[in-house]
Amino acid sequence: MISYDITEFGAPLTRRERPTPVPEGTEVVLKVRAAGVCHSDVHIHEGFFDLGGGQKISMASRGMKLPHTLGHETVGEVAALGPDARGVERGARYLIYPWIGCGGCGVCRDGQEQLCMAPRFIGVQRAGGYADHIVVPHPRYLLDIGAMPAAIAAPYACSGLTSYSALKKLGAMLEREATVIIGAGGLGLQAIGILKALKGKAAIAVDIDPAKRAAALETAAAAAIDGAAPDAIAQIKAAAGGQVWSVIDLVGSPQTAQLGIDCLAKGGRYVIVGLFGGAISLPLPILPQRALTIQGSYTGSLGELKELLELVRRAHIAPIPTAEVPLAEANATLERLRAGKIVGRAVLTA
Repeated sequence: MISYDITEFGAPLTRRERPTPVPEGTEVVLKVRAAGVCHSDVHIHEGFFDLGGGQKISMASRGMKLPHTLGHETVGEVAALGPDARGVERGARYLIYPWIGCGGCGVCRDGQEQLCMAPRFIGVQRAGGYADHIVVPHPRYLLDIGAMPAAIAAPYACSGLTSYSALKKLGAMLEREATVIIGAGGLGLQAIGILKALKGKAAIAVDIDPAKRAAALETAAAAAIDGAAPDAIAQIKAAAGGQVWSVIDLVGSPQTAQLGIDCLAKGGRYVIVGLFGGAISLPLPILPQRALTIQGSYTGSLGELKELLELVRRAHIAPIPTAEVPLAEANATLERLRAGKIVGRAVLTA
């Protein structure tokens, strides 16, 4: 098999060739048909997440060992089954749920494997989809995509699921009030389409990139605002009808966090998803005085991914702009994403 791996953090990916794995027990080996290139891959490739103030959390501390194959948004075709693997068919195509936990702790038993403290995430602790084959530990993590094109289905494993899970945290506010979505990249465009399918009132997109703002309007955003504009807060409030009750921050930088929190009305909710990095200083009295909720949201559960795929089928959600590129261009594609030059999603195809 061929894969494009991190052999040194921050250095170009290395093309590696080795024997195709033979599945054991409940394992399933799939031929990779599509692998989305996610912004989290940029941070993983760099080897750390920025905590602000000169502090970092390293990928090594999160259980990553080099060499490592990136890729957590993967669709594959079953090539081989372990002797104990049941419920999937050789030759069938499946979307892989990558956020796999230990299976035995409390959150795993509650169906929230993405919150496990001993994760085995595909593309993070386990080898991912920047390859022509991939190993999945159990058929339960394989979801039937029917006739959906592989390149369209793959991003639902992260950008779609992450957006869906964050939107669900807003509850009834989705239908009552406009939702401000900061960041109109792959996640933001997914969030706008999913919000519409959930019958949300309106999406107000915020992004500093004119091309991404244009894509947001084409996707169904009610307004698209430049977050760097001097009067950005006033524009956002006006677009929302005067008051902002919910913000989803898909960037997660000090600037976007400050903007999102400053927009909120009393009783508003700020949900942070993005991992750009950094830190903010927040006066504590404003939290009780303004009755704000600040909540983190991290990917989503296997159950939520199943819900999302059903919603996509039922509501006929239009796919976000998707560019298919050969697996051999993994390096160049990762660098284009790092530079902010991709609108929508780039998907590697083997």
